[in-house]
Amino acid sequence: MDKIDKLRIKMKEQNVDLIILSPGANLSWLLGINPHADERPLLFFLTLSGSAFLMPELEAESARQHTEIEFYNWSDASGPSEAIDKILADLQGFSYRTIVIDDTMRADHAALVQDKLMNANRIFTASNIGALRMQKDATEQRILRANAHQADLAMQKAWNIIKPGLTEEYIALAIQNSFSDQGALPQFSIVASGLNSAFPHHQTGSRKLEEGDAIVIDLGGKFKGYASDITRMSCIGSPPKDYALVHQIVEDAVCAAMAAARPGQIAKNVDRAAREVIEKAGFGKYFVHRTGHGLGSEIHEPPFITSTSETILEPGMVFSIEPGIYMPDKFGVRLEEIVILTDSGPEILSQISRELKVINY
Repeated sequence: MDKIDKLRIKMKEQNVDLIILSPGANLSWLLGINPHADERPLLFFLTLSGSAFLMPELEAESARQHTEIEFYNWSDASGPSEAIDKILADLQGFSYRTIVIDDTMRADHAALVQDKLMNANRIFTASNIGALRMQKDATEQRILRANAHQADLAMQKAWNIIKPGLTEEYIALAIQNSFSDQGALPQFSIVASGLNSAFPHHQTGSRKLEEGDAIVIDLGGKFKGYASDITRMSCIGSPPKDYALVHQIVEDAVCAAMAAARPGQIAKNVDRAAREVIEKAGFGKYFVHRTGHGLGSEIHEPPFITSTSETILEPGMVFSIEPGIYMPDKFGVRLEEIVILTDSGPEILSQISRELKVINY
């Protein structure tokens, strides 16, 4: 059964008549294509029995190389309104009771359709495509395992060159080059050294690394349409005072979350397992973010492992477990694993130890 068939089953379950997608992760997941996105509306329409693209003439020739789905072209001179009318009439004759709008669609593009279907109930893709995307099939899992290996190599590349005097930006560039050399697209490379490590999403900058720095490296790339993500800790020489204690607490939180991550478990209980470890150790106020996020076509996607998430975990879900402790004016520690949930629990994709990497130059 292909993805469109699975989505149409979900549409029937939810009494959805029409799904409208814009270029982005959902369309890429569904059709494996990534048409150019700009201010010109380019939309994919799917009903239980048909499909069509609203296609700017400017993009039609290029897009035709990637799909045989029918195009309803429009020009800058004519505008898209009449083409949308024809799509809606041809697909289902305007009898639309419930429509689904892509969560990430531009508001002005969504309004073009909503204004024509004023009486239709509107929901978003999180409850249908999002639900399907959460469970990765065997092919997707193989790609994610390969991507995790690429991320491991990028982390090792960073560790191999770290020494005092190099800037965070220099290390980040080496990470990006590692992904590129492996045929992947670099996505992000957070290098947070010294006091900067206390900022969970530090903007990698020109600070020069120093002896005794604790260094958070959080990196990821994209390969075959799927992302990687990993965070590890290193230190140049001896770590700061109390570092070993904090690192062990975060490690214990990772292990607690791993033990709680089982099929049938509620996502918020995984977050609670990690948070309780850190809170009981007296560092609760320094754990300032969720325990994890889904990973797939996007770096951050459902399921989200938060203190309020009621998502029931199922085999095939892929998500991060990444508790952290961030102490202002001292240092921060975050340890992140990407896992595939199996019938027996989480399968960790990285092959790199979570132990502190001590770098002696």
